[in-house]
Amino acid sequence: MALIGTLRNKMTKVVVGFITVAIAAFVLNDLFGNGPTSVFAGNDNIVGEIGGKSISLEEFQAAVQSRENNYILNFGRQPGELERPTLRQQAWDLLISRYAITPQYENVGVKVTGDEEWDIIQGKNVDENIKLSFTDSAGNFDRNSLISYLQSLDNQPVNSEPRVRWNIFRADLVPARERVKFENLIVKTNYVTQAESEREYHLQNDVSEVKYVYVPFYTMSDSLVTASDAELKDYYNKNKEKYKAEKARSLSYVSFPLTPSATDSAEIRDELTKIAADFKTAEEDSVFAAINSDNAESYAIYTPDKLPNFLSDQISSMTNGTVVGPLLDGGRYKVAKLVSKNKDTVYNARASHILIRWDDETPAAKRAAREKAQGILNDLKAGANFAQKASEFGTDGTSSRGGDLGYFTSGQMVKPFENAVFNARTTGLLNNVVETEFGYHIIDVTSVKDNTSYTIATIERDITPSDETQNEAYRKADLFASSVSGLNEFKEKAAEEKLTVYNAEDVGTNSSRVNTLNDARQVVLWLFRDASEGKVSDVFDVQSSYVVAVMTKETEEGYRPFEDVKEEITPLVKNKLKGQKIAEKLKGLSGTIDEIAGAYGEDASVNSSSDLKLNSNSLPGVGIDPIAVGKAFALESGKRSEPIIGQNGVLIIENTNKTIAPELGDYSMFKNQKLQTLNSQTGLNIAEALKKGANIEDKRYLFY
Repeated sequence: MALIGTLRNKMTKVVVGFITVAIAAFVLNDLFGNGPTSVFAGNDNIVGEIGGKSISLEEFQAAVQSRENNYILNFGRQPGELERPTLRQQAWDLLISRYAITPQYENVGVKVTGDEEWDIIQGKNVDENIKLSFTDSAGNFDRNSLISYLQSLDNQPVNSEPRVRWNIFRADLVPARERVKFENLIVKTNYVTQAESEREYHLQNDVSEVKYVYVPFYTMSDSLVTASDAELKDYYNKNKEKYKAEKARSLSYVSFPLTPSATDSAEIRDELTKIAADFKTAEEDSVFAAINSDNAESYAIYTPDKLPNFLSDQISSMTNGTVVGPLLDGGRYKVAKLVSKNKDTVYNARASHILIRWDDETPAAKRAAREKAQGILNDLKAGANFAQKASEFGTDGTSSRGGDLGYFTSGQMVKPFENAVFNARTTGLLNNVVETEFGYHIIDVTSVKDNTSYTIATIERDITPSDETQNEAYRKADLFASSVSGLNEFKEKAAEEKLTVYNAEDVGTNSSRVNTLNDARQVVLWLFRDASEGKVSDVFDVQSSYVVAVMTKETEEGYRPFEDVKEEITPLVKNKLKGQKIAEKLKGLSGTIDEIAGAYGEDASVNSSSDLKLNSNSLPGVGIDPIAVGKAFALESGKRSEPIIGQNGVLIIENTNKTIAPELGDYSMFKNQKLQTLNSQTGLNIAEALKKGANIEDKRYLFY
């Protein structure tokens, strides 16, 4: 049974990454059969298309159910709302594998024979996950334990948990090996030439010493340049790939918060007042509190430093059985009952202090610090305010809070300080300053040493809106939604009712959040399933408020229109125009780099780098600017560039010395580095290429 438990734990780690997609697709093949899955007529039942195959809602739901069943098997519970989106994504990835990736194995002749499968399970090349599940006390693979386990399965019922787990686990092994074979076919085609190896060597080892004058774009006012529509469109056309967009829609919305009224608050307080009366005579305090409370931890033991704020000032006068409340604390009404007072093994105390440090370890410095501390103590004895003195003279972090150290237990403070506080019999200012390794302390004991603990039962109630309050908020929201048509009326009505209009731009198909509305998936579903530009929604119940929305814009998948990105492009084009003006001014200057910077003015700075390499993308004082780095290396030693319009500003670079790394007889180390990087990227690149070639159309956003 221990091995079964081990296998259970290990199996939760097997299904990882994209290999999982191929592995679990094998299980789905068994579930769905090898032939095409039938779909209902019409498009209302289609959640997407993969490799020319329409995916019906029925098939997708079956895949989701498979993932949920696996989740239940591994975690022993139903998945919650937080887990379900992940499981749906896993199900979609499984179908991608089934229709876009697995067919490629057949195209190139990749398959795993029965002998190979046996070898994976118990032959010479046992799967690593099996090895991890069957190890001896020294951590070595125990083949005998594996064989014994496999033999024991024959005596298990077909539907028993061990058999089900093993069958799922075993079904994963062949597809995983197919995946490895397929990837290896492509990985083995990777090759790094001698020229590439040599180039990699020089990228890492060629060094330039450079000095440069730099003028950032931001030093020139935007008002000095004007970007014409022709220039903006020219930039847009040349950089169109930067402005690819996923399918998205935009909306505006107003919110009608569900805020409890004063009447709601009073009703909850009155209800708790009645409960408090019954609480006094209740015999099972913990049960009574748990039944009547909104908080999970309604029965707990507290030390003085951990007491809830609403009890800290009252606890000293409470006796066993005393009930206090209802009191408002942290937005909740609370009723507390002191069940018992007990003695703990740990003592607590609380104090404030003013720390006066000495400047150095000399006797004179220590004497001066002590005299200063004694003077402050005398002022406090004469009636000065401790918190004010702590703020004025304290030399540690407590000075900002009046010297308050809060509660502390034995062992937390240095011994002389702890002894002084723990030996105090009453609260108040200690008569003498206390010396520690940190300096001289003036101490005000605010709570003497105590090891009392308190068992307290607490009933808490959230102040929530009543049905009447909710109905009134819904009525207002519904009246708003039904009285407007189109964006203009929406905004006018909102202004009339003094409602804030919130805008959410480019909401994606898979979004579940709209601005600050966290759980707004129902709004997103409406936006893509039912909405049209200018259409006003019905009322949504979202995050303790009622929301009414209007669709404002639709962006189809592809390139974002010029007008939509014009504002985004304008500062970039203006930077280019600024760069031309700055470069023109720099061209007219001469002398050394320092002289050019001085002649340009205070907006120009001079920087340098003594170890600039080609594989670097940045320059000190400039930031990321691969264009400037490349042009710096293009210069011969002792040469200076013309003004370079970079990513962040304009530079004139002087290459004071360039050292080219000497030729090597063998570049194999750099070849292996580059090949290793190439191989590590191949698996992901294969998956992405196959996905792209499958022309996947995902319409799940219309259903979930």
